Amino acid sequence: MSATEYKTYMTDKIGPLPFCPGCGHHMLIKALDKALIKLQLDPKNVVVVTDIGCIGLSDRYFITNAFHGLHGRSITYACGLKLARPELTVIALKGDGGCGIGGTHLLNVARRNIGITLLVANNFNYGMTGGQHSVTTPTGGVTSTTPWGNVEGPMDLCGTAIAAGAAWVYRGTVFDKKLPDMLAQAIEQPGFAMLDVWELCTAYYSPRNQIKKKELEALLDSYGFKTGLLVDNPRAEYSVHYREAYETGKSVIKKKTKIDTKFDNSVRKQTGIVIAGSAGQKIKSTATLFAEASMYSGLDATQKDDYPITVMTGHSIAEIIVSPERIDYTAIDEPDYFIVISEDGLRRARARIEKLPETCTLYAEETLELPDTKARIVRLPLNETAKKVGRLSIAVVALSAVLVDTGLFPVEAFGTAISAFQKKKIADINLKAMEAGSELLNA
Repeated sequence: MSATEYKTYMTDKIGPLPFCPGCGHHMLIKALDKALIKLQLDPKNVVVVTDIGCIGLSDRYFITNAFHGLHGRSITYACGLKLARPELTVIALKGDGGCGIGGTHLLNVARRNIGITLLVANNFNYGMTGGQHSVTTPTGGVTSTTPWGNVEGPMDLCGTAIAAGAAWVYRGTVFDKKLPDMLAQAIEQPGFAMLDVWELCTAYYSPRNQIKKKELEALLDSYGFKTGLLVDNPRAEYSVHYREAYETGKSVIKKKTKIDTKFDNSVRKQTGIVIAGSAGQKIKSTATLFAEASMYSGLDATQKDDYPITVMTGHSIAEIIVSPERIDYTAIDEPDYFIVISEDGLRRARARIEKLPETCTLYAEETLELPDTKARIVRLPLNETAKKVGRLSIAVVALSAVLVDTGLFPVEAFGTAISAFQKKKIADINLKAMEAGSELLNA
């Protein structure tokens, strides 16, 4: 309730409403004004949201805040405003055309019960763009795109919203004397409230179909569409419920481990490392530990992964870049070090291995049959070594061996990352794998 008494929430500074003579939008907008007058809300705390369409011309005529966006998207903008500023009263205006374009938005705002009010100006066609048929055009309705009569059935907007879980739904016409009161009631609802208001498009639909007030009401009856308040089933509003869940659960959110420089490194340029293995061999997670280890050594790092949509089958490849300077280009055109530990990884990376330059060192599981390559090849018993520690630790074995061979940064940094970011039971296994891998090239 505002301290100032408002006798209208509309302004005439930009002239009269821009709608066609007899258009139902006139009555709809004036009903909304009466509802706001009844509620006496502070205009600074009210937002009228619109999108493309004749009804989208309305927001500028209110003294409230306003947001105007793309066709069919007013619900999304309204939801964003409500979630960011839950204290605001957010009213979205949309035509039946916008409901068709933004149908999934209608389903989700109803399902989530986000506390906005949706006012649908339903006149059965796209009035702004020439009177094309929409999702609510009655069967047999004549429009610019259905001159022979619409062969489709009309979409029941209220039924759709109710099926999706809408907490408050009303259907009526612009001729309903109680419309301003129903609008006020909808605005006061804590959750999602929708009003499907049938009206006349006097420019296109009404003349083509000889439809006036009497025929409009007959249409409702012909489809068996009930009018009035169809659903009044309050439940927790989404943003309130979400914030409560966050407050309850935030204490269990694990704080991020800070990475401080603890080790030196010998990296003098941006260096690319690729490891190719199989899904289930912990390629991605081990590559992340390797990158974090490089950060403990004062380096910048990036990671890019390649894997199929399946789980525990197929290839898994990770690309890691470490650099003493900022990394602006994150692709690895010519790897400095390439590691291949399984048939899946080899199959996926074969063409790339064939093109490796002689400046690259290729570390490979000793049992793999490698293609011809210019790269320096180092064969290692990675599978045999990993089996002695834990089969899922093969990537740790391989990267530990590479660190010892290359001296990019101390293998101890790898151990620090393992201890910091993994559960103790898993970390203990991987620390043993790191020791085993280090011994492969430690001689």
